[in-house]
Amino acid sequence: MEQLRALLGSLLPGNQFYAAKFGLAGVHKKVSSLADYFDRFPLTTKQEIAEDQRLHPPYGTNLTYPLPSYTRCHQTSGTAGAPLRWLDTAESWNGMLASWEQVLGAAGVRRADRLFFAFSFGPFIGFWLAFEAALRQGCLCLPSGGLSSTGRLRLILDHAATVLCCTPTYAIRLGEVAAKEGIDLGVSQVKLVIVAGEPGGSIPATRACIEGFWPGARVFDHHGMTEVGPVSFQCPEQPGVLHVMENAYLAEVLDPATGKAVAAGQTGELVLTTLLRTGSPLLRYRTGDLVRTSLDTVCACGRSELALAGGILSRTDDMVIVRGVNVYPSAVEEIMRACGGVAEYQAQTSSAGALAELRIQVEPSAECANEAALARKLEEAFVTAFALRVPVSIVPAGTLPRFELKAKRWLK
Repeated sequence: MEQLRALLGSLLPGNQFYAAKFGLAGVHKKVSSLADYFDRFPLTTKQEIAEDQRLHPPYGTNLTYPLPSYTRCHQTSGTAGAPLRWLDTAESWNGMLASWEQVLGAAGVRRADRLFFAFSFGPFIGFWLAFEAALRQGCLCLPSGGLSSTGRLRLILDHAATVLCCTPTYAIRLGEVAAKEGIDLGVSQVKLVIVAGEPGGSIPATRACIEGFWPGARVFDHHGMTEVGPVSFQCPEQPGVLHVMENAYLAEVLDPATGKAVAAGQTGELVLTTLLRTGSPLLRYRTGDLVRTSLDTVCACGRSELALAGGILSRTDDMVIVRGVNVYPSAVEEIMRACGGVAEYQAQTSSAGALAELRIQVEPSAECANEAALARKLEEAFVTAFALRVPVSIVPAGTLPRFELKAKRWLK
């Protein structure tokens, strides 16, 4: 409550976006309780922010302070609509760095570690915060923007990097390139792969795939967003569970259709209020991330912060309904990785008829001995998982795109 009241007290009258939003909703900045806040204060949507930035380019009006107060600018990756631009003051940036230091601490990163960032360091916020947080802890940080995958692999080995930071997809891609180029990752010193940007780090089959390419390394998941910052980190005791950093966020899990809180153990949309990002805040922001809260009030690791079982399950705009069945991309990825023999895949949805259809293209890995058998195995797995017939076609090696940042495997 103290953090929330301090945030609300800082916003008005400087923040034009929330001053107008509060005025339209008929609320004021004083709240008596969290229940009062949840009941009276309106949700914020990405569409509202995007429209505000369209009407007031380039940054919109969700700025609490005058423009010269801001020192950082990043933008969303644009995988779901036009990119959003986001400004931060030095104070807000330091607050997010402190959150990333929590992530590194939970992952077991120490000062003696050498962190390799397989990331382009463009306007997407990505691992910028992780890089600076590791610097603050005194770690050796190795950037690799602009290098090829082969060049990055050589640097990982040459510098004896102990921690690899990248997306789940790119961790797999580096393993594939190493196998193709005859680079032995068995001699790598990498003991930890910190992944973000996609839900794959909490998908058991994807984790196993990454750890198979990187012998002796374990995968550690994290999730965040450009608009809100670093949100959660993997439970040290239970891979596949993410803990929300509640010192930095006031979190809710709501039914996307009704806006009402869901019961523990149920799936809902993660809604966040940023408590440390005063310069460009978000109040009750609909993240679009579908999560399932853990039934445990105290986790096996001893934490009582909000725990998300299975990590980020999907996004509200990613789920597709195929012949009446809800299909989540994360569930499809679990099938693809668990079956083995898949180098890359692409999902195509269409609604030419009365009902939506789903088709999958698969590029087999080099060790796949029977491509027809792989297609049959995958089709059978879809029937078992969803009671759906999903046609799987095999495409030649090198047909499907590879990704360094967020993978774009679903086409409409």
